[in-house]
Amino acid sequence: MTAPKTANGRSVAGSTVLITGAASGMGRATAEVFAAEGAHVALTDIAAESVSEVADDLVHRGLSAEAWTLDVADAEAIKTVVAQAAERFGGIDIVINNAGVGGFAAIDAANYEAIWDRSVAVMLTSHQRIIRAALPWLRKSAAPRIVNIASTEALGATARDSTYAAAKAGVTGLTRALAVELGREGITVNCICPGPILTGMTEAIPEADRQTFAKRRTALGRYGRPDEVAHITLSLCLPAASYITGATIPVDGGLMARNA
Repeated sequence: MTAPKTANGRSVAGSTVLITGAASGMGRATAEVFAAEGAHVALTDIAAESVSEVADDLVHRGLSAEAWTLDVADAEAIKTVVAQAAERFGGIDIVINNAGVGGFAAIDAANYEAIWDRSVAVMLTSHQRIIRAALPWLRKSAAPRIVNIASTEALGATARDSTYAAAKAGVTGLTRALAVELGREGITVNCICPGPILTGMTEAIPEADRQTFAKRRTALGRYGRPDEVAHITLSLCLPAASYITGATIPVDGGLMARNA
């Protein structure tokens, strides 16, 4: 069941957090961080075997977690899984929209439309659907939190990445609008924009190229770790983080701070 919260609480223990794209990368790191803090973690991902393995690992460590297979492009499946997660843990306090897909394509590429449709479905439309499905339980929570994971591609784009950049920019707009709409109910809505992070999407990039990019573009001179993003997500979800909403926060090693 959802635990009572104090206004200045700095613990998510007893809260229920729903995380999409939780089988790997930032989603998995987020699940591990929240579970270690005592939250009940509802993990979802399209990769059924992988997300089950993550949940099993957490349970084996004495933590509270359960996995659901979910393609976030499936509207009906979202309603079913969110309801099942709420029933399993007695509510939902925190929603973290993390699911994502890659896919570079030039604007005149033959497969551009297909990549566009999938990108928007997974990385934008699904966010509002997850939130809408979870809203009845968020409204009952003492410390309701929504965190949408976008990207620095929403703030400064890369060539041939317009499908991804457009979807992620949409996430920042959705975040601001819902922060305004839901603020009087005490529901905070924030957005994190990760920069270059060591995940499955970036592991295919040759190490030498990653090093060159990181040293040239980031202030810290390196790629970030998934857990470094997860800890910022956790901070936004604390009961004490009750007066920050509508924010877009780069977690990018200083990438957006540099002129060149």
